[in-house]
Amino acid sequence: MLVRPLLARAFWAISGYRLRSEPPPASGSAVFIGAPHTSNWDFVFMLAICWKLGLSPKWLGKHTLFKPPFGWAMRAVGGLPVDRANPAGLVDEIVARVRTGRPLMLVIAPEGTRGGGGHWKSGFYRIARDADLPVVLGYVDSVTRTAGLGPAIVISGNVTADMDRIRDFYADKHGIRPQNFAPPRLREES
Repeated sequence: MLVRPLLARAFWAISGYRLRSEPPPASGSAVFIGAPHTSNWDFVFMLAICWKLGLSPKWLGKHTLFKPPFGWAMRAVGGLPVDRANPAGLVDEIVARVRTGRPLMLVIAPEGTRGGGGHWKSGFYRIARDADLPVVLGYVDSVTRTAGLGPAIVISGNVTADMDRIRDFYADKHGIRPQNFAPPRLREES
């Protein structure tokens, strides 16, 4: 996979953004949040961040991305298809995979869409809690023209307190299209 570091280096050289990142968890397994998720470019940034840091992430994407003619490419860069009309069992499936002991760095865009919305989807939280994985706060910030990985946090089970920490981190982050950002709030907090 020598091509990945070369592609990442080329991206950072021409993107106009700087990589500013904390080190990923040493355990080799974590749930990475990709936020703000406001543009299709977020996907490219996520790959460039991970590949520059020597990581091979898996990521969740809507199942239609995995149809021909480009489905093979999505899988080759770590994609796992999700049928959003029938997502039952996805969290359990991923938790079971983590419990096999194989390392898993899973990137999730909890906003679930680039168009903004009222709340984040809670799958990332449930996976991290149930599989006892840290949550790494990944970001793109168009104001500072930086992107990278922020801190890893351990989920306590207190949804509001955990989300307050996440909200604090993303409070000054602005996606490529800031008007599309859904504030970090889970339905379970209501």
